[in-house]
Amino acid sequence: MIAAWLVHLYTASMAVLAFLATRAIFEYRFRDAFAWLAAAIVIDATDGVLARAARVSRRLPWFSGAKLDDIVDYLTYVFVPAVFVWRSLLVPDAWTLPVVGTMLLSSAYGFNRADAKTSDYFFTGFPSYWNIVVFYLFVMRLAQQVNAVVLLALAVLVFVPIRYLYPTRTPKWRALTLALCIAWGVMMLAMLWRLPVVSPVLLWGSLVFPVYYVIVSLAIGRASTARP
Repeated sequence: MIAAWLVHLYTASMAVLAFLATRAIFEYRFRDAFAWLAAAIVIDATDGVLARAARVSRRLPWFSGAKLDDIVDYLTYVFVPAVFVWRSLLVPDAWTLPVVGTMLLSSAYGFNRADAKTSDYFFTGFPSYWNIVVFYLFVMRLAQQVNAVVLLALAVLVFVPIRYLYPTRTPKWRALTLALCIAWGVMMLAMLWRLPVVSPVLLWGSLVFPVYYVIVSLAIGRASTARP
């Protein structure tokens, strides 16, 4: 019972990390904000394994770990990145409210789809990886108008029923996916450490995994949908 509650506490700590990231954003400590969000990703990637090991659903059947997970994920993957878009001037001032509002509202829809996470371990629609997208936009230093278009396009993709891999639980190509994901995570941490100046080689090298992720998601997702 204690182990089960500790796992829930571990998950819930992402809310505290969301607060720390928000405070850092308001103080223009953008690298610190991304560091807190990175810590939240680590928790999100590992709490499921701990929950299954502690048999949380059996020991605390009346407490919804899935609902808790959605709450803290929305904070760290959606709300805090939206605050970052506003505070860091990633988009033109006149576009801020439309872009931020679209991010928040589209992901609110995406999180509440009955098929947001499928039984065969896919996400339906763009899985609200706003923290990662915003990090890349910040590092790349693209024009504000380009940033706005990218964010709006991804918000639209939330509503498009494309199936995206659940990286840590996909039954197909799992070993390769996890290996590339870990390598990508190391490169992301290296970029975070080097902010605000990041090596172009490191930046473009880190994009190998996102490209792989999209291609494999489209291929496997389409095949699983076509299967009778």
